[in-house]
Amino acid sequence: MDPRKPNWLRAKLPTSPEYRNVRQIVDNSSLHTVCQSAQCPNLGECWSRRTATVMILGNTCTRACTFCAIHTGRPSELDLAEPARVAMGIQQMGLRHAVITSVARDDLKDGGAGIWAATIRAVRYRNPETAIEVLIPDFRGRTDQLDIVLDARPDILNHNMETVKRLQRPVRKTASWDVTTKVLVHAKSRGFTIKSGIMLGIGEEEQEIEETLQHFASIGLDILTIGQYLQPTREHRKMFRWVTPEEFEHWKEVGLKLGIGVVESGPLVRSSYHADEQSDRFTRSAKTPAAAAGCSH
Repeated sequence: MDPRKPNWLRAKLPTSPEYRNVRQIVDNSSLHTVCQSAQCPNLGECWSRRTATVMILGNTCTRACTFCAIHTGRPSELDLAEPARVAMGIQQMGLRHAVITSVARDDLKDGGAGIWAATIRAVRYRNPETAIEVLIPDFRGRTDQLDIVLDARPDILNHNMETVKRLQRPVRKTASWDVTTKVLVHAKSRGFTIKSGIMLGIGEEEQEIEETLQHFASIGLDILTIGQYLQPTREHRKMFRWVTPEEFEHWKEVGLKLGIGVVESGPLVRSSYHADEQSDRFTRSAKTPAAAAGCSH
């Protein structure tokens, strides 16, 4: 594989006043963002659009997934003032669609669900017109903990499958296909819009990608993101190939034909990339006669 990054993956350097303003808000509010911690290539574009994905429960994860750049270790104590800071930061950024994620906190009795719920409610109170999308950990499949989050009524429940079934163990280690499916199905059963994502170029085969999309369609997935895996460091799982924009377009078409409501597929796509636009497209598609008749899944 040619190690040189293709032209379609070259992101522009951030220079806009909007980018600098968002960065100042993030710094002044002492917020963590997955944009920074996960080395997202879209940071400049998203912050210039006045969007950012806030990361709660600190910036140290208790898990060590082989694809992820977020620091692994022993997290610090809970910051009980964090929900109020997040709500204030989202208000200052003027977001109409806020994406909130977190590290995994397997060290906590409730997996961090209490802080999750408090954050959603604080954001809703201070920003009543803002749509709230949550990108959550799996809470080890504990539906009682998941229900604490869902009872706070986010607008979209996002939990990533990350890769195909065969690669779950080498890529995610302590997460699994079945637990992720359980999380998504449980949220769907409670009437939530559900979203998930996978990476390509991490060692999967073509048939496995198609089987994964078929699985998502079978559980009624509403929104799917598909993006290029980028190896953060030499210590992380290696990248196997560059996936072309044409192949990403192909998988988008496959997902839509299978009945997934919205598919965002491209080299630079990440879970929260253009999340506001994905939500708008899903809302519009859900209002069509076919979707209203229950024909989309």
